[in-house]
Amino acid sequence: MNEKAEFAERLRNAMTAAGYPARPAVLEREFNSRYRGRSVTFQAVSRWLRGQSIPSQEKLLVLAEWLRIEPQALRYGDKAVRHIREQRARWEDAGLYQERATFEAYLSLPPAQRKIVREVIMAFAQAVRSETPKGD
Repeated sequence: MNEKAEFAERLRNAMTAAGYPARPAVLEREFNSRYRGRSVTFQAVSRWLRGQSIPSQEKLLVLAEWLRIEPQALRYGDKAVRHIREQRARWEDAGLYQERATFEAYLSLPPAQRKIVREVIMAFAQAVRSETPKGD
């Protein structure tokens, strides 16, 4: 299944889970009642539901808020949400406090100093890679 078809399936499932029939007329009415931009057409929402197109990020946020689903889950699926949560949990791990503090200090440096620090880190990383045997 391609990305657009997978999005369409998630959209239909989210509509059903929120208590709405997954029909273009319903989607058009509910979306346009919440969206502050230019109204979307029946044909546009039909393409979303048939897996022929994916709405813009701005429209996706409106859909997610209406359907009470995380925007990234609607756009990319639960696997992406789990991956994001795992990465966030790893980043917030108390054992990584020093690394996180170091990274935050790095980000607070002026661009010229960040460039120097980045070059030093990359040089160390290159040296380690060249010392590590290929078979390991």
